[in-house]
Amino acid sequence: MKSISGVGLAEVVSVYSGTQGDFMQLVFGQQLHIGGMKASIDLADRARIAADSSGVDLCCCNGAGMRFLVRSRNVASMTGVDVTEAVIERGRRFTQEEGLEDRVRFVHADACDSALPSASADFVWSEDAWCYVPDKPKLIAEAARIVRRGGVIAFTDWVEGPAGLSGAEAQRLLAMMTFANIEDVGGYVGLLSASGCDVRIAEDTGRFASHFELYLKMIEMQLTYDVLRTLAFRDELLATLVEGFRFLGEMARAGKVAQARFVARRV
Repeated sequence: MKSISGVGLAEVVSVYSGTQGDFMQLVFGQQLHIGGMKASIDLADRARIAADSSGVDLCCCNGAGMRFLVRSRNVASMTGVDVTEAVIERGRRFTQEEGLEDRVRFVHADACDSALPSASADFVWSEDAWCYVPDKPKLIAEAARIVRRGGVIAFTDWVEGPAGLSGAEAQRLLAMMTFANIEDVGGYVGLLSASGCDVRIAEDTGRFASHFELYLKMIEMQLTYDVLRTLAFRDELLATLVEGFRFLGEMARAGKVAQARFVARRV
């Protein structure tokens, strides 16, 4: 696992409470993960998320994943946990606007210490969010505690690719993204196994490089004014963001960073 010092939950909360969070939602949409709804469909299909089940989204952000699940999979209820109050308030507003507040609720808490009842969920869900959590062993253990025996933990996340990041590349990526560390596929498999889970799927989605090419085109060809407005019309910030996205695309094409998908069953 590659790591960096000086990054914790306070820094992540600051990012998603401010300009960078607004920028991410503008470019990615409500579903702040690579692949949007198509990625959610693929994960739900592989995890066999069933109608009338109940789930927990750890690091739910604005709750778009939960709203997708109750709409497209007819999940009975979803509980979302997130440490950033600003995104939870945004999520409650979106949920009310869609008329789903009776099936989707939000809890403002640390995903590693949610205080949700043990064995209370049919599945635990997350999309491209656990990369922001510094204590990944504790997070996986919390997911395994919440899900019932026979239930599923299904998530995607940014991971170090098989080619590996150099020390300098890792430091740049982690600082730019406000990640305290980044796991690889084998690391997550080990953590899930240690928490009593049978890992069924652990694979690269193959989406990272092509989608960052898309995001760059959107910024440079369509959303330039909107992005600049989000950045208070600071051209230097836009240039920094564009260069950062180019760097991420290069790392993905070189096999050094990827989006991975995991499905595990609690035994």
